Amino acid sequence: MSDSVDSTAFNFEQGQRSRKLFAAVVLAALDDAIADDKKYGNGPEQIARWSRSRDGREVLSCAGIDPNERVVSGLMEFVSKGVRTSVALSREESERRNAALQQAQAQAA
Repeated sequence: MSDSVDSTAFNFEQGQRSRKLFAAVVLAALDDAIADDKKYGNGPEQIARWSRSRDGREVLSCAGIDPNERVVSGLMEFVSKGVRTSVALSREESERRNAALQQAQAQAA
């Protein structure tokens, strides 16, 4: 019985690692599209083309992301903002955005 539980836990952990690996590929694709946007001005179109391709849909699915049009438009919007994924995911950026949001709400009131 405990062997079954151990193998299930092992398989779950392996699945989680796999999802993280594919999520890293998605983040790299976003960074590449942001670089293309800064260099050539076609980043959102590049990420849309990639995410609609067969390989892109497969990578998004393996990362645990449903590859639908809403996701594609969200990826395009993220790329158009031009903020690198490492910066966007950092604590400092999150705190800066929250402070700006609170300041905007205070000014509106």
